[in-house]
Amino acid sequence: MAIAPPAESKLQHASPAKMITRGYFRMLNFFDISEAIDLEKLRVLLGSKAAPRSPGFVHLTPEYAQAQNAPLEEPLEPVTLSSGEKLGGKIKYYWFGVASVELITPFQCDLNALCGDSYRWMNAPEVEKAAEDVLRARLQRFQPALIRPSTKWLDEDYLVIDIQSASHEDGRPPTAEELLKQYGDQITELVRGELTPLSAAERDEILRDALSYYPTDLIVVGWAAALVYDKPDATSAIIDLLEYANTQLLEFRYYDEVLTNLLSNVYSSLEGHESFLSRWRLPRRAVRVNRLRLDIMDLAERTEYAVKFISDTYYARVYRVISSKIGVQDYKGLVSEKLKTAGELYEFMVAQFNDRRMFVLEVVVAVLVALDVILLLRPGH
Repeated sequence: MAIAPPAESKLQHASPAKMITRGYFRMLNFFDISEAIDLEKLRVLLGSKAAPRSPGFVHLTPEYAQAQNAPLEEPLEPVTLSSGEKLGGKIKYYWFGVASVELITPFQCDLNALCGDSYRWMNAPEVEKAAEDVLRARLQRFQPALIRPSTKWLDEDYLVIDIQSASHEDGRPPTAEELLKQYGDQITELVRGELTPLSAAERDEILRDALSYYPTDLIVVGWAAALVYDKPDATSAIIDLLEYANTQLLEFRYYDEVLTNLLSNVYSSLEGHESFLSRWRLPRRAVRVNRLRLDIMDLAERTEYAVKFISDTYYARVYRVISSKIGVQDYKGLVSEKLKTAGELYEFMVAQFNDRRMFVLEVVVAVLVALDVILLLRPGH
């Protein structure tokens, strides 16, 4: 169920009582490394340590809401940052060409102290560099499993504040309602990576879509980070959904970039001064445009339905909130519009070629008729 934020913000600048929290900062880094990955071949290349990883849904969920082609997960040895800090981690490989590198570090502190740490890990370029270095170090090993490897890796990053336990000073665990009411400011700062309180309007906007299944669990999602408060066995499913939504965002960003370049090149060719012979290459270019459009439509559809969410199950609602907050729906809309434009351009190019062909045929017929007339009018005929 969705938990509405408190109607008034009287506690916005109050200092709530001490709340001890334990959990992990999970730094998720996503890289688009190829058009697709042959997971069976990859599993052989990576060896026995790699295994498929399906979402561990613990709440009631239909059987069809399961991962199609579950990603392959590979554990990592501790990664050392330039600061000397060591982070644990793992890599997930998705069939549609995305690799997710998760680096984690534990915390145990007062909830009020988390904001500074959240800000630090959300703005840590050394983490993204370490994640990319780890992945590139394995590139030669897993490259045979990549289908059409990317020459330039697009990337995304996301922070999960995974609070696995929390307690008041008397040892009692807080409810979701208590966290929102007493720590609303801190939670909004956490998911925004800020060190100062946000405005009441921004605070309410962030907390409006907070979700809970039981009284003592909570999910608050922002565009760059999310707070997850739940038992470890339940948290893993939410983190899987956060990862999956970010891989979708990365894929739609890739499709958007490809379509932008495609449309730009087509517009340039149509507006430029072409030779007579180059105009006859129009059908070939039109076929390439349409083939790429159909390929992207197919890949986008298969990527979107890698996990099926239908109806009003809890995880479906969680996923809808996540995809809306991080921008998946926005990029999906951009891609849909550009696919529509590419389709219209294809039809225009075909029609333009047909018009030119008809014009040439009419000229040829006119020339032949003129020749016939000339021959008939020649002396001796």
